[in-house]
Amino acid sequence: MKVKQLSVFIENRKGNLAPVLSHLSRGGVDISALSLADTSDFGVLRLIVDKVELAQKILSEDGVIVKVTEVLAVVMNDHPGGAAEVVNILADNHVEIEYMYACAGKTLGKALMIVRVDDPAKAEEILCANGFGDTKANEIYRI
Repeated sequence: MKVKQLSVFIENRKGNLAPVLSHLSRGGVDISALSLADTSDFGVLRLIVDKVELAQKILSEDGVIVKVTEVLAVVMNDHPGGAAEVVNILADNHVEIEYMYACAGKTLGKALMIVRVDDPAKAEEILCANGFGDTKANEIYRI
């Protein structure tokens, strides 16, 4: 399932993450998933939120650099090897994974992984054909 993700660029300094998350909270934006990666100078905070446009507006108005990108939310079996199944199917079909991160889901026995790939349409088609993709966007945004 294709979903929108916010990529927030913040300077890698003590205390810089708190205001970003606080502003979203005050704006009533609910975070469903997040990943934080850093370099020595900057961090990239990737977020799946329930109100993408509002979150982008809040952060932009605060001078934060934010970009909206399309990623896939993949519902998979929650057992040892579940992620490997997804990764192997994509690799076997020559879909390159740029990055991925897991998040909590509400479906019993299932896990949820966010994946950024080089060809989202192809990946979504392949994953759905193999039983990974049985969800809707509103279920992802409101985990």
